[in-house]
Amino acid sequence: MIVSTGPASRWIRRHLPVGDPRIRLLCFPHAGGTASFFRNWPKQVPSDVEVLSLRYPGREDRLAEPFIKTMEPLADAIAEAVTPLLDRPLAFFGHSMGASIAHETAVRLEARRGFTLHRLMVSARPAPQLLPAYHFDLDDEALVADVRRLDSNSGAALDDLALRELVLPAIRADYGLVRDYQPREVRTVKSPITAYSGDADPEVSTADVEGWSAVSAAGFRLRVFEGDHFYVVPREKALVADITEQLRQD
Repeated sequence: MIVSTGPASRWIRRHLPVGDPRIRLLCFPHAGGTASFFRNWPKQVPSDVEVLSLRYPGREDRLAEPFIKTMEPLADAIAEAVTPLLDRPLAFFGHSMGASIAHETAVRLEARRGFTLHRLMVSARPAPQLLPAYHFDLDDEALVADVRRLDSNSGAALDDLALRELVLPAIRADYGLVRDYQPREVRTVKSPITAYSGDADPEVSTADVEGWSAVSAAGFRLRVFEGDHFYVVPREKALVADITEQLRQD
């Protein structure tokens, strides 16, 4: 069941609402990703943890809305949308592009609301100071090929021409966001950071992910899983178990 109430409902999906959560975990999808990517996570955490996921514009139940194609307005909007959640401890998990969005949102919450996350968890994404200069401007076939290179589980959606037509605009918009995002400065956060990576990721090295250690003023932990850029799919159970342990720590 999905319950949506209050001003945050347009941005945040509650898959399994928790009446009195001890802590909330907000998940940020990857490029082209959707809130439903995390639909199975709430069933794998303790009953006092509420798992939420972000609804980016232009996909799923926000399909008719225009994409937000640059980082600044996207992170601004998310920081405003999560304000009702700040009555409890809050942690972020962001995968790939979602890691950068989670970091930028955390920075805004500290600067504008004086709110520090319980923990920032980032996955399969170079630290801000290590982001490469991207120059891609891919046609549809090249874009599909690149998605397949990173995500071996994407075959069904990309093989079906009708589904491909539906998902490609979101992927293209997010690729543009990733291409154009180059932080002017590396801003640290006051929360601890846990970083995750796949040991066979063709895009992001473990050293790139380990660079997040320079972003936290409160400690850093790295966990490497077997798998590629989307290790999160076959290693979901182990990943969620590890995240649950991070949420238990003070």
